[in-house]
Amino acid sequence: MPKAKHYDAIVIGSGQAGGPLSTTLARAGWKAALVERKHVGGSCVNEGCTPTKTMVASARVAYLARRGADYGVRTGPVSVDMVKVRQRKRAIVEMFRGGSQRGIEKTDGVDLLFGEASFTGSKALEVRLNDGGTLALTADKFFINTGTRASQPPIEGLKAVPRLDNSSIMELDTVPEHLLVLGGGYIGLEFGQMFRRFGSRVTIVQMGKQLLAREDVDVAEEVAKILREDGLEVLLETTTLRANQSADGGIELRVRTAEGERTLAGSHLLVATGRVPNSDMLNLSAAGVETDSRGFIKTNGRLETNVEGIYALGDVKGGPAFTHISYDDFRLIRTNLLQNGNATVDGRLVPYAVFMDPQLGRVGLSEQEARAQGRKFRVAKLKMTSVARALETDETRGFMKAVVDAETNQILGAAVLGIEGGEVMSVLQMAMMGKVPYTAIRDGVFAHPTMAESLNNLFMAMDRK
Repeated sequence: MPKAKHYDAIVIGSGQAGGPLSTTLARAGWKAALVERKHVGGSCVNEGCTPTKTMVASARVAYLARRGADYGVRTGPVSVDMVKVRQRKRAIVEMFRGGSQRGIEKTDGVDLLFGEASFTGSKALEVRLNDGGTLALTADKFFINTGTRASQPPIEGLKAVPRLDNSSIMELDTVPEHLLVLGGGYIGLEFGQMFRRFGSRVTIVQMGKQLLAREDVDVAEEVAKILREDGLEVLLETTTLRANQSADGGIELRVRTAEGERTLAGSHLLVATGRVPNSDMLNLSAAGVETDSRGFIKTNGRLETNVEGIYALGDVKGGPAFTHISYDDFRLIRTNLLQNGNATVDGRLVPYAVFMDPQLGRVGLSEQEARAQGRKFRVAKLKMTSVARALETDETRGFMKAVVDAETNQILGAAVLGIEGGEVMSVLQMAMMGKVPYTAIRDGVFAHPTMAESLNNLFMAMDRK
């Protein structure tokens, strides 16, 4: 065996933490290697945020085109060219991916290796290169940023039927006649509404009592109402018993609902029931790295595993699975290793947005979480039908909601389900970060007519109760 090549640091996975970490360490004088199995950029650039939001934009154009008459604009029949939608999506992905890869390759001190990494010891790796051959590598520190992949629920017959996941569904070149969606989480809802707008019949099958299980009940109910208005069939408290392929090549799901058993027949099936970590191929046992029962790597607040010198960043460690959290994990490591800081994930605000239409922007505590913590709080709530900008644009579905500490007047959390909900949520997040009391926003002067201006009315409505 050739002698192992040694690095100061080896980063496994080029997601939103791994890519910038490798170049940052190199610029600081570290000798680094970045091992990537397939594409630079991780799931966000290649199968997640970038391609899905590109396709969501196409779906929204189709939606608005069909609504032209509502605005006094006459349009003809609307059809969707999925090949063009896919081409546009691929072009943007390739642009983002290529830019990231070129940035890494141009950075002195980083070796970009394409292959499959597995530990052979606590300080050693074997990399099976995609173009053939195997490398033996050692390092002082390792950073695991390998992300997650779609899970497959244990449903009878599921493995034997054609099925789509969050990646393969974006490669369709025709609009499905009837898309069945297993799972009522973020991924299922974004794709479900998207393909309904492209022209598919869509049925969402959710085992739980509500969509978006982590959200407040009123938020989840409003989301279901919006989707049903858009023509989606939403089945709650529905268990999938069996899957099989019909004689015509379609998909049949036998399900149990509150009213009894029934069979759903569709042309395509999207499985969106959760994610599993890409930790099973790393041979973590050879390094002694501990995982939980689901395979997520255990870390402390500084992202350290139980093995000194080995860290885990992003989705593979469990917790909030968002691109911006992965990038913040990189910043935490940078602060602690290069700037002699003492950063931790403790108390970190976790904002996110569900890119259905209208968007759901969320940050901080929900009402049910505040109640579970025994907080003394008040709730501000305003329907979008009371927002001037929403009325002017004829986008009045949803509401905004904030949870406020009853004693300090600090905003504890917010949910904004409405046009540009993610952007409006970010205004409230900034207030939370700056410890700005809700009264300052209530009395603030915002440009008219903007969505942010409605925050005046949101908090005035609470004070009138």
